[in-house]
Amino acid sequence: MMLQKSDNEVYTIIQKELERQRKVLEMIPSENFTSVAVIEALGTVLTNKYSEGYPGRRYYGGNEFIDDIENLARDRAKKLFGVEYANVQPYSGSPANQAVYFALLKPGDTVLGMDLAMGGHLTHGYKLNFSGKYYHAVAYGVDQTTSLIDYDQVREIALRERPKMIIAGATAYPRKFDFAKFAEIAHEVDAYLLVDMSHITGLIIAGVHPSPVPHADVIMTTTHKTLRGPRGAMILATKLADRLHDVFRPESKKDLGGLIDSAIIPGLQGGPHNHQTAAIAVCLKEAMEPSFIEYGRHIQKNAAALAEELVAHGMTLVTGGTDNHLVLVDVTPQGIPGKQAEELLDSVGITVNKNLIPYDKRKAMDPSGIRLGTPALTTRGFTEADMKVVAGLIADVVTHPSDEAVLDRVRSKVAELTSAHPLYPEL
Repeated sequence: MMLQKSDNEVYTIIQKELERQRKVLEMIPSENFTSVAVIEALGTVLTNKYSEGYPGRRYYGGNEFIDDIENLARDRAKKLFGVEYANVQPYSGSPANQAVYFALLKPGDTVLGMDLAMGGHLTHGYKLNFSGKYYHAVAYGVDQTTSLIDYDQVREIALRERPKMIIAGATAYPRKFDFAKFAEIAHEVDAYLLVDMSHITGLIIAGVHPSPVPHADVIMTTTHKTLRGPRGAMILATKLADRLHDVFRPESKKDLGGLIDSAIIPGLQGGPHNHQTAAIAVCLKEAMEPSFIEYGRHIQKNAAALAEELVAHGMTLVTGGTDNHLVLVDVTPQGIPGKQAEELLDSVGITVNKNLIPYDKRKAMDPSGIRLGTPALTTRGFTEADMKVVAGLIADVVTHPSDEAVLDRVRSKVAELTSAHPLYPEL
């Protein structure tokens, strides 16, 4: 390989990371394994080209083939999700959400999103994020008893605060979102509805989670979670003109798509990452295959099996289970904090992340919970039976944190499972 010859240090580190991925049970819900085709698209000469602007409207010459790539990605996104508009240029999810804010709001406008401590995302109004610093951010949470979203409470907050935009979406909420209810609330207070479906996009394609498309004004998704593509993001929209001109900006000469396009370039970004755009196009084609629908369904089935078996082993789950791809576990009853649980599991080859649970009394860097997901293991071919085995291993580790014999036995079982489900044999 050319890289090995020209920079063996970098090559060696990459190979170590490949081996790490092969040998661990990757259970962080936001991580996945792309196809080799996606990896190939990322490593192409498309990275050499500057392409500020949009197809047919570039600031530089020589973009005829870049236009073909971007148009292909946009067309596939529109077809796959049934939308009128798609922008595939955002570098990732956070800047994509920033572009939506920039397109639709003014600094100081009120936004209503899910509290980070309750399962929301930094860009949904966290005080240290741009969304909380430049906008007046208010938050909804979950019921203290059930840990479920209380839509009556969301409506009550919206009526009191009159937000300009409401955000539906989360990073650590194991149940379905009622997008129709969010839309009803948004319409009642004349607010935009932004749905951040980054975590559940693959489940929506598979039909195991309701789609936001009939309800949201704007939809943002990353492309690297359950969609199983490269790191990147897309902004989607329907109803490009009606609500914008009737309620929000009757004076605007641009429709919703035009405002978002302008927010990306020249508002926030320069040249798009064309190799990333090509890889997004590849993953969208993969997501149109019947096999992807089965994959999305299997993610949810695996998560349900994982949750059921964790409960059978005496583990405490936030909301008692899951409807989607993730499980949030309160490890307090096991007498250890989330940080220690993460480190212990990492030491035996099970990669998870520590996570706040609703109404957590501990701090974010040493919380009470851990977050587990099934997208990456499902990509490797893990079955519901496998997930029950994995659940038992996790329970053994967190309930016997000082028992070296237990930890060694789990390490052996992890090696057995990863060998049975090889990753990237072609690389």
